[in-house]
Amino acid sequence: MKAFRLDDLEAERVVNDGAYLQFLRERNMSVGLYALDAGALDPQQPHGQDEVYFIVSGRASITVGMETTQVARGSVVYVPAGAPHKFHHITEDLRVLVIFSPPES
Repeated sequence: MKAFRLDDLEAERVVNDGAYLQFLRERNMSVGLYALDAGALDPQQPHGQDEVYFIVSGRASITVGMETTQVARGSVVYVPAGAPHKFHHITEDLRVLVIFSPPES
């Protein structure tokens, strides 16, 4: 078993001075914590893997392809491999659990 605490992951992400911290990588998936502060721009490009975003905290909009929706704590968004996507209009610091399948390269 591998178990993680969000507070510990956030602290590790901050120490590593990055918006994304991959903390689990297995044969069929990887998992990370993504952080964007209020007002930030999301630099993401389409990924070669399917993704699931679970919003841990914050508020924003996300556009996937041509569809846009608002997200907040508890929202879950699926992004198919290769789809253009961005968080935007981030009004509260955003913390997102990201699951890639297969693992992010």
